[in-house]
Amino acid sequence: MKTFFMAFLLLFLGSGPYPDADEILAKVDANMSARNRVFESTMTIHGRRNSRTITSRSWSEGDARSLTEYLSPAREAGTKMLKLEDRLWIYSPISDRTIQISGHMLRQSVMGSDLSYEDMMEDRKLTDLYEAEVTGEETLDGRATWVLTLTARVEDVAYQTRKVWVDQERFIPLKEELFAKNGQLLKRTELSDVVRVDGRWFPRTVLYKDMLKDGKGTEFHISEIKFDTEIPEYLFSKAALKQ
Repeated sequence: MKTFFMAFLLLFLGSGPYPDADEILAKVDANMSARNRVFESTMTIHGRRNSRTITSRSWSEGDARSLTEYLSPAREAGTKMLKLEDRLWIYSPISDRTIQISGHMLRQSVMGSDLSYEDMMEDRKLTDLYEAEVTGEETLDGRATWVLTLTARVEDVAYQTRKVWVDQERFIPLKEELFAKNGQLLKRTELSDVVRVDGRWFPRTVLYKDMLKDGKGTEFHISEIKFDTEIPEYLFSKAALKQ
């Protein structure tokens, strides 16, 4: 009887109180990823002394192709950023030049914001990049969350590990901490303004904070978004940069 009880106790304790981490991550991907999407957004960069806001329109197809056109302010208007697979080009109407961003340049800030070009380019599913483990649960702003620790399963990722707080009901990340290989905290994000769009939950506002920079972070807000809509093929070409 004692042996049976111990076996039952070990089985119970071994099962743990948490759901499967891979299933949670798959539900997050189902919300955050799409065949394609078109959106308009504002990016407000909060510096040490003042803030500035940049507006843009973006088209993306899966995780392979995207085009962003900056609309305002006047000095940024017409600047475009094109991603094709792992290649990135920036076009400036002021100089009428197109340059390719590669190597260490991908770690540079986008227009002085807390986002790097690597951040802007990374749109792959989390399940393709990370091994997941549920390490706890916490309440954030009144929402119950699962706390996941993600460890990279591939080499070509900007962040070796991530700590993610996932809404237990809507399966949307509400907070993330992004770490380097040496364990240093590099960035923190807070996601909010979660809305229902085309059958999925989606956060319209993300606050990015580069932990190695001064300032109060960069707020990225999506004012309008459409999923799985038709996008003209010509947009995803270098020729489109100067159009």
